[in-house]
Amino acid sequence: MFVDMSERGGAVHVVTTRRRYKGRVYETHLLRRSYREDGRVKNETLGNLSHLPAPVVDLVRRALRGETLVPVAERLEVLGSRAHGHVQAVRRAMQRLGIESLISSRPSPERDRVCALIAARVLAPHTKLATTRWWHTSTLAEEFGVSAADADDLYAAMDWLLERQPVIERKLASRHLGEGSLALYDLSSSYFEGTHCPLGKIGYSRDGKKHKLQVNYGLMTTRQGCPISVSVYAGNTADTKTLMPQVAKLKESFGVERVVLVGDRGMISHKAIGELKDIDGMAWITALKSTQIRGLVEAGALQLGLFDERNLFEFSDPAYPGERLIACRNPELAKLRAHKRQALLAATTLELEQIRERVARGALQGAAAIGVKLGRVLDKYKVGKHFELIITDTAVNYQVLEPQVAAEAALDGIYVIRTGVPKKQMSAPEAVRSYKALAQVERAFRSLKTVDLKIRPIHHRLESRVRAHIFLCMLAYYVEWHLLEAWRTLLFADEDQAAKATRDPVAPAKRSAAALEKSHTHSTADGAPAHSLRTLIAELATLVRNTCRTPGALQHPATFELLTTPTALQSRAFQLLDQIAV
Repeated sequence: MFVDMSERGGAVHVVTTRRRYKGRVYETHLLRRSYREDGRVKNETLGNLSHLPAPVVDLVRRALRGETLVPVAERLEVLGSRAHGHVQAVRRAMQRLGIESLISSRPSPERDRVCALIAARVLAPHTKLATTRWWHTSTLAEEFGVSAADADDLYAAMDWLLERQPVIERKLASRHLGEGSLALYDLSSSYFEGTHCPLGKIGYSRDGKKHKLQVNYGLMTTRQGCPISVSVYAGNTADTKTLMPQVAKLKESFGVERVVLVGDRGMISHKAIGELKDIDGMAWITALKSTQIRGLVEAGALQLGLFDERNLFEFSDPAYPGERLIACRNPELAKLRAHKRQALLAATTLELEQIRERVARGALQGAAAIGVKLGRVLDKYKVGKHFELIITDTAVNYQVLEPQVAAEAALDGIYVIRTGVPKKQMSAPEAVRSYKALAQVERAFRSLKTVDLKIRPIHHRLESRVRAHIFLCMLAYYVEWHLLEAWRTLLFADEDQAAKATRDPVAPAKRSAAALEKSHTHSTADGAPAHSLRTLIAELATLVRNTCRTPGALQHPATFELLTTPTALQSRAFQLLDQIAV
């Protein structure tokens, strides 16, 4: 039994006893009076306080000690509370990255506003007007010194930023692109809300908005996916038209003498390769299109039987002089493509049969009208090449071209990497890994467009503002990319990045055992909850800055600021940011 005798100095006091019985602890609070009788100290129990909540018992105890208890509002008044932890985290990351000096070596109101816009885009992407209203709900406006900025100030800062884009991109290239580096490049698009921007054109929509104006933009990153530069084009610009300007940027603007440019099969065309071969120090990695692969198989240059013993081999062909061709076969990809093709053929057959029945009933007549309906079906599922159609004014017949389907199925899961990088500089497995690194650019596009930064829809009307908006989003992704790398241990992300350099380059990518455990248990290695970037930022936002004052006799009591105590997770997140280095 434990007895608290610390209150014996007073006539009345609270005694707390604790007894352990069958593994449980029972606590009793008794109000007692001490008195002396016949020279001996005696105690009298005045009441049992055990039914009262612990805070009330504590108040009684403190009152009996002689403390003066007053309402909190009479001692401390909280004038306001603003979310601060997420702002502090992003600001610390930007300081570690030297974003201010990256944007401009000279302090200015424009630089402060651009930095605030970058931080706001990472934390809560909004329109510029909404941003000026949102950031006062946190400490962002105060931390970045932009409390008085309005929407017009932000638009002016964007115009100022756009003028500095070439300088900023050169600084990024000097940081992250050395001689002989790998540069990844790909193109995406985002749609407009409006019809007045000169860049807005109807083109191949990667957003699935077929009838909306869009703008195209090409992103260049390092092998790890760290963004270096972004270029904006009209929405109807073809992928291949954007490649050579990137080459010129690498060689002339960035001053990189030797570089390996990686682009997909639709980006680095056969014609572009002819031009790249004439540029000193410019190497490239891409892949062949399916028609080119089929031509190699039919000519006997690519022998499919070699895949019986291995999933990767290198060969050459006179049609590609001075180039290396690396054939790969992924069995899992083959199964996926076969399943997809069968599903598309089945869906097409079902709709063709419905049209045939309508024609047979006389509900649809005329070869022209029937052909329009059939064309829509074939265009819908993109497998029309596998069907033979016979159309008359009163009948429709069709059949699946099985030999053609079988010929295509033979190439399922097969792709061929095409590169001019010498073997002594890069092995065949490394060339395959380098091409598959384009997934890092796709990850960047997902973050820019949907998950985090929400580059779309674009509301700006002026061409310069659209370019500035996209560049601003790229800079925000630069900060976010480093946050993701620094916080890997706290996120669901795979921490074993070194394994990428040694695993089978053709086999489907697999997460490490530790990453799978995170996903299964939703916990990190130390038992803490695992987070996405968004939920971690929300967790950090619960650390708030309180503006307080002490009411009293003073006519104008002074105010002071008080931060809530960081949790263990918040403290760990801030510590990890100190590891960011450029």
